[in-house]
Amino acid sequence: MYISYPPKFSVSDLVKWFKGRSSRKLQEEFPQLGKTYWGKHFWAIGYAAFSSGHVTDEMIQEYLTHHDQHPHHHDDDFTVE
Repeated sequence: MYISYPPKFSVSDLVKWFKGRSSRKLQEEFPQLGKTYWGKHFWAIGYAAFSSGHVTDEMIQEYLTHHDQHPHHHDDDFTVE
């Protein structure tokens, strides 16, 4: 996810908000998920966030454009239950 946010928010607070909100919305739309994810813990604990100096929109777009061409890209094996 590529986002820009005000410095008054911490990365951990943003991740907590995104994970909580998206979990709630998904479970509202798909009630059967509540049976699969006991305790309503939809997302795994943890996250990774990276910032490396001056990253431009063009650099991000270039990465996204060519990401699926990487030799270690294995989305073909990804299944959704």
